[in-house]
Amino acid sequence: MVEVRWMGVLAGGVLLAACTSRVPVGGDAEGSGGSDAGSSDAGSVDGTSVDSTGGEDGHTVEFPVSAEVDILFVVDNSGSMGPAQGRLAQAMPTLIAALDDPERPADLRLGFTTTDNGNPWCGATSPEAGKLQLQSCREHASEFVFQGQPPVDATAVACTDVCALDSLTITPTTTAYDPTPRERPWLERTAGVANVDGDLGQAAACAAPQGIAGCGFESHLESMFKALLRVQKSDEPSYGFMRDGAVLALVIVSDEVDCSYVAEQQDIFLPESMGGSTVYWSDPTAAAPTSAVCWNAGVLCEGDGAPYDSCASSNKDVAGNVDVGDAAAVLYPISRYVDTVQELENLAATARADAQVLVAGIVGVPPGYESHAAEITYANSPDPAEQIDFGIGPGCTDDSALPNPIRARPPVREREFAEAFDVGADRNLHSVCEPSYDGAMTALADAVRDQLPDGCITTCVADSNPATAVLDPLCTVVQQAPDLSSGGIDEIEVPPCDGETVPDGADVCYEALVGDALGSACADDGWNLQLRLHRRAGAPAPAGAVLAVTCQLSANKAIDCPNLP
Repeated sequence: MVEVRWMGVLAGGVLLAACTSRVPVGGDAEGSGGSDAGSSDAGSVDGTSVDSTGGEDGHTVEFPVSAEVDILFVVDNSGSMGPAQGRLAQAMPTLIAALDDPERPADLRLGFTTTDNGNPWCGATSPEAGKLQLQSCREHASEFVFQGQPPVDATAVACTDVCALDSLTITPTTTAYDPTPRERPWLERTAGVANVDGDLGQAAACAAPQGIAGCGFESHLESMFKALLRVQKSDEPSYGFMRDGAVLALVIVSDEVDCSYVAEQQDIFLPESMGGSTVYWSDPTAAAPTSAVCWNAGVLCEGDGAPYDSCASSNKDVAGNVDVGDAAAVLYPISRYVDTVQELENLAATARADAQVLVAGIVGVPPGYESHAAEITYANSPDPAEQIDFGIGPGCTDDSALPNPIRARPPVREREFAEAFDVGADRNLHSVCEPSYDGAMTALADAVRDQLPDGCITTCVADSNPATAVLDPLCTVVQQAPDLSSGGIDEIEVPPCDGETVPDGADVCYEALVGDALGSACADDGWNLQLRLHRRAGAPAPAGAVLAVTCQLSANKAIDCPNLP
């Protein structure tokens, strides 16, 4: 029997509260109001319940053990994507380096799939349909040649100029749901150990390019949807990619619009002579459709097109009617994807109270769009041939990519999906026309780091030995992890480290960081204790593990936590 598991739910339905934000226990975000941070009353950390376990003597704070990050890239592999894939590859080391924060090093998983979900006109492209792909681009170099009119050879710009590895040697690893070591179809680094030989950034640079021989009717959202389903099915190679409690990020990289069509509605791509409907074709008399079908079948604009006043997604039926019910739509409704990812976010929140799925796109928006310095222009192309091909003019252009300049279509369906998961003041869409994607990768890393546990003990901890120059905390640290076999919880008491050395007989220990050793995230907010775990080699943290830290509380916050607001 194939097991389907929605990741993010701890085994047996046992839910452990977790906090990663830094809000004073019993107070508001500024540390004022409510009960004093040193009181023994039960309080909350950013809405997460924090139970008092020792009256005036102790208070328990819980947070995820590992800084786990799972990132899924959906990469357009159609014929025009050579320059963009090369830039994506060049930016992968930037992403890895930005997540190598010495205070909070991330346990990473990187998965790659394509936008090819098949189409009646793409019978020879072997659609990935959400399957994770892991090999050096040099191992499938023939796929970097597009046999179009004219043909395009992107082997150098998208692969050999940016990737120095002829192949990727993958080390078998286990997952929380499969104890048998296997070669997984993703890159990972756990407890500082990668599953690939050599530098992880260079491996990611070689794995990211997906070729340009894929289907030109790109299904960004449906490919993402199927990838998320595959990683939860026990008979799939990608099963277990998403980890309980991990930060999940989804990244779409494309220069065209989403064409996630309903399989039963493929008639919109077929000529009338084959029983199809050409209502969305730029030229109903042509022998074959163009990419304009994707725009025309999924978007409704207001205005005369020079430019349009606004453009939004619309459910359209096979006869051309607009704003029809979901069941009649020829392209899948945006709600299909928003609801699916929202469900994943809700499930993740049961293990990590403030969990947010991060969504990003490197798409056809103008440079500066992410910072509100530029807005998308939706306008018909002044070039009749381009208008026939795409149904809309470019959202951004980059002639520096000659002889194959980037002329990317403005997103609507992708934009609406991304907007449903906005985090922070900046937008989560970046321009595919930028000469470098380092900024997009840095922004993604920043958003990820904001989601990671920082080990701050978000209450004012008492100094058990005021005679010494630094804080001497009195704490009990317990690791709680779901036991998949019994449905219960395994608990182990975590001893203090001997410096950074794990004591004999233990697999993990904690280092108490105080004073000048505090990380900036904790010190800046005024907390006086941060914990850092050290693990014995070969003993990674169990999936879904939570650290429960009970410390004696300060009776004098002004002395023990003078920088706490």
